[in-house]
Amino acid sequence: MKPVDVEANAKFKEMTTNEKQEEKQKTENPEYPRSVAFIISNEFCERFNYYGMRAILVLYLTHKLGYNEETSTVLFHIFTMLVYIFPLLGALIADGWLGKYKTILYLSVVYSLGALIVAIGAVPLNAMPVKLVTIVGLLFIAVGTGGIKPCVAAFGGDQFQLPEQSLELAKFFSLFYFAINAGSMISTTVTPILRADVHCFGDNDCYSLAFGVPAVLMVCSMLIFVAGRGRYRMQPPAGNMIFGVSQCITNAYKGWRQNRREKPMPHFLDYATPVVGQQMVDETKCLTKILLLYLPFPVFWALSDQQGSRWTFQATHMNGNIWGGYEIKPDQMQVINPLLILAFIPLFDYVIYPLLARIGVRRPLQKLTIGLLLASLGFFLSAVVEMRLEQLEPTALPDTPRMAHLRLYNGMPCRYDFSGEFTGESGKLTGKSVRRQSIEPLGMWSNLTLHVPHFKEYEFKAQSQSSKCGNIAGTIRLQPGKSVSYFLARDALLEFPDGLDSVQNVNSAPLIRTLVNTPLDEGPMLLKTPAPGLPGIPLDSANLSAIHQVPLGFGELNINGKRAASFETRNGGLYSLLVQGNAQDGYKYNMLEVVAPTSLSILWQLPQIVIMTAAEIMFSVTGLEFSFTQAPISMKAVLQACWLLSVAVGNMIVVVIAELKFVGSQSAEFALFAALMLINLLIFLLLARNYKYTNATTTEQQQQQQQMEEEFLKEVGLQNIIDKMEWKKRESGGEIDGIDGEGSYRNAAFDHGLDPLDAQASNSS
Repeated sequence: MKPVDVEANAKFKEMTTNEKQEEKQKTENPEYPRSVAFIISNEFCERFNYYGMRAILVLYLTHKLGYNEETSTVLFHIFTMLVYIFPLLGALIADGWLGKYKTILYLSVVYSLGALIVAIGAVPLNAMPVKLVTIVGLLFIAVGTGGIKPCVAAFGGDQFQLPEQSLELAKFFSLFYFAINAGSMISTTVTPILRADVHCFGDNDCYSLAFGVPAVLMVCSMLIFVAGRGRYRMQPPAGNMIFGVSQCITNAYKGWRQNRREKPMPHFLDYATPVVGQQMVDETKCLTKILLLYLPFPVFWALSDQQGSRWTFQATHMNGNIWGGYEIKPDQMQVINPLLILAFIPLFDYVIYPLLARIGVRRPLQKLTIGLLLASLGFFLSAVVEMRLEQLEPTALPDTPRMAHLRLYNGMPCRYDFSGEFTGESGKLTGKSVRRQSIEPLGMWSNLTLHVPHFKEYEFKAQSQSSKCGNIAGTIRLQPGKSVSYFLARDALLEFPDGLDSVQNVNSAPLIRTLVNTPLDEGPMLLKTPAPGLPGIPLDSANLSAIHQVPLGFGELNINGKRAASFETRNGGLYSLLVQGNAQDGYKYNMLEVVAPTSLSILWQLPQIVIMTAAEIMFSVTGLEFSFTQAPISMKAVLQACWLLSVAVGNMIVVVIAELKFVGSQSAEFALFAALMLINLLIFLLLARNYKYTNATTTEQQQQQQQMEEEFLKEVGLQNIIDKMEWKKRESGGEIDGIDGEGSYRNAAFDHGLDPLDAQASNSS
């Protein structure tokens, strides 16, 4: 061989050796996957979209689409139910067909379309079927967010090489969890501000912007995810254990039908052993033992998820003004839950749980019981708050079908005396005149206790106490169950539509009507609202006495460009602004409070929110810890699916109770849910009484089996596989770091089922 060839061959061997060393070094010390930055950014934007849209959804359904509170609650919980059903479909598609990347991408397109459809539907366009457009958009969102829910976190875990990067993986989940909560908290704070404080398309709010900003972030989320396409590590579909469990149960049923008499088995699932094997049967038995304890779980979610529906409606009935003139929006109360969760996790770990351990509360099932009890207490508190609101509920409309309300407004500059059978204090119409009543200039007289079994007309005669005004005569018409109003102006009795029956919730935004007694040739008139960006509401004969919704604060009525009256509105109030005079002599006005403003502070919701958050910590975190430590590793994906399914069933319970209307008031419904939770708690105690925790013997047997496998592998020199089995052994030993963080905020972090560790381990092995 020539010297040159020898030298070249030596260099080739040296290069080959160096490449092998470099490859070995990369395998032992892999670089941190930069692709996770795209996944974390994607998750922040997606969670911003979902929780921003969800925060204002029930108010949009009532204020813009015209649904009442009961129907809006039903629609909200049907939507939430679908959000937690579609993860099953998403997991099956990802694991059995498309893989995680394509599943996330395709369903993100559906998700983005749904968000844009809802935002466009909120734009007031003529001939647009707004309700249908909104329902279609929400369905797309449910399919999208539900479908990607079980895939994103697992796809992030696929980017790491295990066991070498197990520490980096733990840090990734910390960042992932932070992105989830940051997105949800920021959107829950900002979106209500966009809804209420921004005015667009001539309205006092801007739902299109409030839906549009999260929709834009969802599109950004999809684009960010696609931008990392060239950096991702993608694993092929690996199958889903749900299919294995289904096959085990199906074959057990077939075997039971064929062999239950000739070859009886001690357990139903044992009939599947010849087909699926003993290991699958044993793991399915363990799974069913845990799922039996899951039966009471849906009731907890039925209570917890009402924080976004019923409790939001309750907040709209309360006064959001707090210190320094700042106003808390009703839908902003939802942000307290994630904030408290982040504060409660270390508090419970380092203070509450050690104190409970001193009195013997150490086991997970004990903590779950306390969580269920706290949820019941939280709803009893909400029932108390609701009872107080019902006591303060204004009498804008008659309470019974045989009652009628009558209001007389005096727009004249004189006092009037009048009498009639409708003036009686008892409210009974006897056909005889009773004592005389009077009504002051720019004042109001009312009788809200009139007993009117059928339609009837009455004569009205009012005598002026001044020569400046003439006497007024007319006819008053009363109808059962109706509220009617009359305006004394221009020496006549003018009837106008009261409009109170069209007010869906007199305890929400301020409402005002203008009653003006000025010369007919004076004008134009403009009602300037407290919102600085709005041009004002033009008034004419068509809408002069109509009820207008205005922002709370100071406003004014302008006639011919000059201020004729000024006023201040408060949240929940219904006002009548009476104006009398002319441009030459000037104007006089009086602001009358027809319905008192909301007086109960929104901060009274804090105790029930704090208790419900504590319940969520003790139930959700502990429930996940219990499930993941007691079940076989291979069954974690199935447990995740059943956990999400329990959330869906819980929302279905709310829908059923709201539709059947078991009770007649909202406070009674809250008390019903609290009582239902107490019954549910007793059922859970019965189910958990005989539960036996997985003992150490089983773990020791698993360790012995692994040691035998390791000794065999050492003989054939497969050290890399041994290292990965060591990592698996640590997992099976109960060291499940991050479960508390993953499960603590069920409505955020565990929505994505942060459980990619096992999938990654199996893929790496």
